[in-house]
Amino acid sequence: MSHPVVLVNEDDQSLGTADKLRAHAEGWLHRAFSVFVFDPTGRLLLQRRTDEKYHSGGLWSNTCCSHPRPEEPAIDGAHRRLPEELGFTASLTPAFQDRYELPVGDALVEHEHNHVFIGTADTPRIRPSADEVDDWAWVAPSALRDDVAARPHRYTAWFRHLLPAALAAAPSGDPSASAPTA
Repeated sequence: MSHPVVLVNEDDQSLGTADKLRAHAEGWLHRAFSVFVFDPTGRLLLQRRTDEKYHSGGLWSNTCCSHPRPEEPAIDGAHRRLPEELGFTASLTPAFQDRYELPVGDALVEHEHNHVFIGTADTPRIRPSADEVDDWAWVAPSALRDDVAARPHRYTAWFRHLLPAALAAAPSGDPSASAPTA
């Protein structure tokens, strides 16, 4: 069995757990978190997922994303996974929550109630986990918006979905963006 995910109802109330791969194959709504870390100039830290990931391998995505463990608050899961994936810590602030159902290939679905956190970091030393991350980059929001619009196939489905609201919630803010409604 792969790591369990927390199944939730439409109000993000726990209904129990399920195997992560099965939850994605069945399209069951489960709890997740996404982290967006910005540097002092407003650039966003992206990671390119390893090709070996069970879905969305080789695609660019937000700084960090995963699922909290059973009984683990989403913020604690975010603080746990950021150093596991990228080798540094950051102060994280809850930004918003969103719910979506997005196909991610190979008959898998990201049906998540996602807790999104915004962080800032003074260009930390990045030490990515080879099991999680193939590459990383700091990208200016304007260049990122342009590239996502021109080449959406390079980015994960949830990242494309969450990006406008995450940029709006960033420390510098993006007045052209708006938060999703969950």
